[in-house]
Amino acid sequence: MSNIRDILTPEELARVTRKSDLRATGIVLYDWAVITALFTLAALFPNPVVYLLVIIVMGGRQMALGVLMHETGHKTLFSSPRVNEFVGTWLSGYWVFSDKDAYMKGHLEHHRQAGTTDDPDLKNYQAYPVSTTSFRRKVIRDLTGQLGWRRIKSIGRSLLNLDKLRPATRKTLLRSGGVNAALLAFFIAIGQPVLYALWIIAFMTTHMLITRIRQVAEHAAVPDLYDLDPRMNTRTIHINWLEKLLVADHDLNYHLEHHMLASVPIYRLRELHELLVKKGYYDGVQFPRGYFNLVRQVTVAG
Repeated sequence: MSNIRDILTPEELARVTRKSDLRATGIVLYDWAVITALFTLAALFPNPVVYLLVIIVMGGRQMALGVLMHETGHKTLFSSPRVNEFVGTWLSGYWVFSDKDAYMKGHLEHHRQAGTTDDPDLKNYQAYPVSTTSFRRKVIRDLTGQLGWRRIKSIGRSLLNLDKLRPATRKTLLRSGGVNAALLAFFIAIGQPVLYALWIIAFMTTHMLITRIRQVAEHAAVPDLYDLDPRMNTRTIHINWLEKLLVADHDLNYHLEHHMLASVPIYRLRELHELLVKKGYYDGVQFPRGYFNLVRQVTVAG
């Protein structure tokens, strides 16, 4: 496996790792604009069809907030460490009950150990390919809120045992609870408590399914899960605009490139991908098109 830094020229490396505060700001504003628009749509047209649409799309927006937290954890979104910290907590992580620092501790270990049996995330994709029946059961559990309800109960137990938590965990949990309580209070004040219910239902259902799809897309049933070459143990997938909106916005689908060079901001991953394609670095590497094709690739009859 060639070192990716030997494949790129110094100018190319500088270009794909350069941070853009303007593009990063646009991403943050876009995510919150879509979330606001979804809440507004549900408030103006309160009917089951609209509620269902909001829940479907909102799960992807919650995933997008997770992407912001991930990027700020890598310190690649904004040039300012203080802005990265603020966005990764108050504008993303806290809203979906995620502790950026705790997440990054495990995530950086995943980067170091990918392609080995010590990868801490192996449990999420090691068993693939799975039978279509098994995969269907997983999807049903996600969409019926069974997995999400476990997450909610876990959060509730932690809130009841704050004194037993580590200070950093306690701080994140209290702040996460605080921003969510503030959101609920705001919706109650304007006579729209159902909007918060939509937020929580999306968190418990579509968000859980999207998280599973993302994990499967990135590492499940790859050519060789135990090869140190990212081209063997990690996957990039080509997706359309609807799949971007619902599952993997902000070029999250270029996960191979992220493992190749984690210092590349999300808004430059596509550029890195295209550079490596032109240089022949991906000769022989298959890039699935769309999540439906991917599901067929990671499942077997049964």
